[in-house]
Amino acid sequence: MSLRHVHFVAIAGTGMGSLAGLLKARGIEVTGSDENVYPPMSDALAAWGIPVSIGFRPENVLARKPDLVVIGNAVRATNPEARAAIDGGLRYLSFPDALHELAIAGRHSIVIAGTHGKTTTTSLVATILVETGRDPGVLVGGLSENLGGSFRNGAGAHFVVEGDEYDTAFFDKTPKFLHYGARTAVITSVEFDHADIYRDLDHVKESFRKLVAGMPADGTIVAATDHAGVRDVVEKAPCRVIAYGVDLPGAEARAAAPAYRARVLGTAFEGTRFAVSQDGRDVLETFVPMHGRHNVENALAALVVAEVAGVPLAEAGVALGRFAGVKRRQEVRGEIGGVTVLDDFAHHPTAVRETVAAVRAKYPGRRLVAVFEPRTNTSRRKVFQAEYARAFDGVARAVIAVVPDTPIYSATGEVTERFSSPELAADLRARGIEAEAIDGADAIAADVAAAVAPGDVVLGMSNGGFGGFYEKLLARLQERA
Repeated sequence: MSLRHVHFVAIAGTGMGSLAGLLKARGIEVTGSDENVYPPMSDALAAWGIPVSIGFRPENVLARKPDLVVIGNAVRATNPEARAAIDGGLRYLSFPDALHELAIAGRHSIVIAGTHGKTTTTSLVATILVETGRDPGVLVGGLSENLGGSFRNGAGAHFVVEGDEYDTAFFDKTPKFLHYGARTAVITSVEFDHADIYRDLDHVKESFRKLVAGMPADGTIVAATDHAGVRDVVEKAPCRVIAYGVDLPGAEARAAAPAYRARVLGTAFEGTRFAVSQDGRDVLETFVPMHGRHNVENALAALVVAEVAGVPLAEAGVALGRFAGVKRRQEVRGEIGGVTVLDDFAHHPTAVRETVAAVRAKYPGRRLVAVFEPRTNTSRRKVFQAEYARAFDGVARAVIAVVPDTPIYSATGEVTERFSSPELAADLRARGIEAEAIDGADAIAADVAAAVAPGDVVLGMSNGGFGGFYEKLLARLQERA
């Protein structure tokens, strides 16, 4: 049966929206529905000409039946639209299965997995393969400046995809990354996250071990073995494992020297220069237009993957310098009256800590104000309360959004202990950081606008729309200017 019309239930997720855009670019009619639609995906869907119905209703799939319904993992079993599709006998797939069937099958699948850095590393790998003429297919969980979006059809031999460890759908509780048929896999990090579906770190590791165990014998795993969690899950890999890591003062001790290491040579406003060694021998000196240890690590992973894909390191190193970034990863949203406003997706304490350090490296000597929204199902729990207190070292002032007292989705048991924004603010003050807990994006924007001065850098961190905080802050700064 030819595929003429595909409907997406919960289309505004980064993966779902990207697949929708990819199919639309092939000339397939695409429709979708969702409840919470915000930039940048809302803008992207509109630019692609994909109509989005707000709210889930049976008539969205029954009034004009599509050839295929793709159901996102944010959709519950009681969703009226999903139920209408399933009970009405329409063909339906989860997002990962649809992606594999419609885009990846028959190609060399490069899956980028890990707790942190997936989006950036996927975008880096894609950029190198595109810039060196390999013409890959790509789907990334963010908007890549080099790709001009979050997907690329491509006619080359490879398909590069961001592999999430979150579960697939309400009717399939296996991790997404198991569905992509990986031949080359990157594991950037393995830490506890997604407390709504994982009980603890060991539970998370179980999923990554399944990814490793499912690799073909002639496959390759590119592993950040400086991290204990990564070393644990690749220990019994059935295929080749290529280790990589970064040398920086204070880095975690490693059990054995990885095959590929990056050594930071220097930083400037434009980015970071580093040397690459292979088995102890320097083989490349290159530059990435990003800052922070974690981004050098991501860049090194991309170089190694590119070499596995047949791109010489020297050629890949030149392409790396053309990387233009990803939306919401230290993205400059505006600079008004000498105040620079950055938008970042960081929400896990490790990501917050690394992002703060990266911004400090890019803007040395400037006063840094961090604004953090604990929004995820994990960050709204008590589980990382103490870790967050250590994640803001280096900022002059921190504003923590007050977490709303709303239900927290959990498949791992009732949530009895909740994250406290006032407690974090108090802990930060005890560490010598000026800090406040403030309720609501309007109040936060007003507070920050009144407190900042020319030369300050404001770093916003949230995995959601943050109630329009950035737009509100920039408007207030404009009024002041």
